[in-house]
Amino acid sequence: MNDQTGGSIESITGLSEDEAQKRLKTEGYNELPSQKKQNIFIIFLHVLLEPMLLLLLGAGLIYILLGEKQDALMLLFFVFVVVGITFYQQRKTERALEALKN
Repeated sequence: MNDQTGGSIESITGLSEDEAQKRLKTEGYNELPSQKKQNIFIIFLHVLLEPMLLLLLGAGLIYILLGEKQDALMLLFFVFVVVGITFYQQRKTERALEALKN
């Protein structure tokens, strides 16, 4: 049986010792790539720079300029709810990846 890298794998015994050493040299250890921890401000900035969020903020600004303050406040409230949820999910993802590394 051949896998994606072209090496031979026995269905019961797995890789031979030679094949395992060869792959260890060429591909390295089976580890997640390490990334430096992102600053909370940077994460928040990335969330705010998403195109859909910028579009909604622009729509809120247009509502304010047109004098529709109630509509603008409602739209901006939901924008901040979405920002909060996205920020929370991003932090949760970082913690999950960190837990997988340990």
